[in-house]
Amino acid sequence: MSIASEVDASPATSSIPAIPSVDAAPESQAVPWRHRHLLDVDGLSAAELDLVMRTTDAMREVLARPIAKVPALRGRQATILFYEASTRTRVSFEVAAKNLSADVVNIAAAASSVSKGESLVDTVRTIEALGAHMLVIRHPVSGAPYLAAETFGGSVLNGGDGWHAHPTQALLDLYTMRERFPDGSLEGRKIVILGDLLHSRVARSNIWTLTAAGADLWLCGPATLARGFEAWAGRGAATGRRFHVTTSVDEALRDADVVMALRIQRERMASGLLPSLREYAARYGLTKARLALAKPGALVMHPGPMNEGVEIAADVAAGVQSVITDQVTNGVAVRMAILYLLAGTRGTGSGSA
Repeated sequence: MSIASEVDASPATSSIPAIPSVDAAPESQAVPWRHRHLLDVDGLSAAELDLVMRTTDAMREVLARPIAKVPALRGRQATILFYEASTRTRVSFEVAAKNLSADVVNIAAAASSVSKGESLVDTVRTIEALGAHMLVIRHPVSGAPYLAAETFGGSVLNGGDGWHAHPTQALLDLYTMRERFPDGSLEGRKIVILGDLLHSRVARSNIWTLTAAGADLWLCGPATLARGFEAWAGRGAATGRRFHVTTSVDEALRDADVVMALRIQRERMASGLLPSLREYAARYGLTKARLALAKPGALVMHPGPMNEGVEIAADVAAGVQSVITDQVTNGVAVRMAILYLLAGTRGTGSGSA
């Protein structure tokens, strides 16, 4: 059964509903999706990551149609509950769910009973009582989606929690890189994540996906914003993953295949970590001159929102090497894929071991 013909079928099956790009590869049917939730990416196997990528390919085909809508989640309610400001992730999840014909309820925590002191658990119970099958949550406290998953009877998707994780961002970043390389492989590719590592849930989730894909991963930032990652690098080396941490921009960028700049997260940052934004831009901002150290044609990425002139120069963000808008577009397809996969399983896993 293809997405296009899935009109009356219930997505609650024990294996993956067949989709166009999987139909061409019958051996892939042996890869089940075992997760009820997606809370992080560290529990996803290499086969499951590949399944997400191939399901995303199918969703890209859907998005290329004149009417980018299929009935895969018709009759299902997806509630989006964000405790932090967001444009890309919130809207992307909403568009993804609507493209799959889900009924979407958007809740801004500031305009809900949360502002009156309602707890997360009570809010989640209320959302479930109102008929939600899926809950997409963003929260400033690391671990909040796990608490929601313990309370909610349906599937919980982590839209970003504190400094901890941003799983769908890591998946869309992986997809964007793979589609840009001729062989679709990141094996041995030098990928640099540059900037505010300390406060970045994007960096933490990307560490898992990119090293699992065989990339030679380099993390670079001021010492005050890179502390703690050396231990991660040590554990990575012990398991055969290529993972480096440096404060030297030149060392990190030299011969890089991909450079991902991270936003300076002033809203999470304690005083004293940086002398000033001007000083940061001078020493770590991604400029054309610095990008010239990378390989010709190296990809430029950013999870957004950008502070142009701080972590990335405007002419680099808008340059020919930039795939930042591709990341946004691919975010819709990746989130469609995740919603679709979660709806097709009664598994008990979380996507986080």
